Amino acid sequence: MISLIRALKFSFQDIFRNVWLSIVTVTILALALFSMNALFTVKLISENAVEAVKERINVSLYFKPDASDAQILETQKRVEDLAGVKEVKFISKAEALENFRNKNQNNSEILNALKEIGKNPLSPSLIITPADFNNFQALITSLKALESEALESRDFSDNSVILEKINQITYKVNEIGLILIAIFILIGLLVAYNAIRVAIYTHRQEIEIMRLVGASNFFIYMPYVFSAFFYALVATLIMAVSLFPLLSILQPYLEVFFTGYNVNITSFYADNAWAVFGVQFASIFVVTLIATWLAVRKYARV
Repeated sequence: MISLIRALKFSFQDIFRNVWLSIVTVTILALALFSMNALFTVKLISENAVEAVKERINVSLYFKPDASDAQILETQKRVEDLAGVKEVKFISKAEALENFRNKNQNNSEILNALKEIGKNPLSPSLIITPADFNNFQALITSLKALESEALESRDFSDNSVILEKINQITYKVNEIGLILIAIFILIGLLVAYNAIRVAIYTHRQEIEIMRLVGASNFFIYMPYVFSAFFYALVATLIMAVSLFPLLSILQPYLEVFFTGYNVNITSFYADNAWAVFGVQFASIFVVTLIATWLAVRKYARV
């Protein structure tokens, strides 16, 4: 216990005696973490955007203008009972007309043509949201097989193209994102590793003297192990404290760009802070620990 306390004391003495070197080491580690978080955030935004688009994909069933309420309700119930259906929303003729007018409120020609008709030309419909995007094609097959005299048409036209494009985007985002993150993690870890080795290099004579006077391996290594822990902890705290203000600045732009979609990066980091920053701290600490052990081992050979 006495040796452990002395090792801890020597560690803090070394950190504050060489405060500028400690600041540089922590800064390099924090920048390595920042590069990892930046790429992870970009990947997270792209994945959230793709998922948000998936949530907006739906299919529509249109009823005949003279379809009775009983026929519509029966069909709606049958659709709700299908596997893979998350939500079924009924749009009446009046709602459809109101939505159409709002959508074309700046197009006077369409609105004038609507007035010339003198009646509501739109049909009631069901908007169906799938529960699982991966089983979307199975749901479309089930809807195509649905028989009802009240149905006039079914809108599946653009979904196959959208599905294919989203699958391609998801694959490319995951593939490129993982490659870039792996590259930046490797670069960050190498930079952190070299920073620790440089820091240990400045103490090579002290390490050699401790070995010559008979200091144990525990006493030689432990101060630098504590220093590695301190560097990793401070770098992670700096990253965590500085990341949230940056995310709060970025979030309004994401909300404007993804209007109508639920893309909230700040909430993700807030909800998973312990897991995200815990893994980052553990990663940096392991790297600094390995670098410390290798560097001290080199200079402790006397």
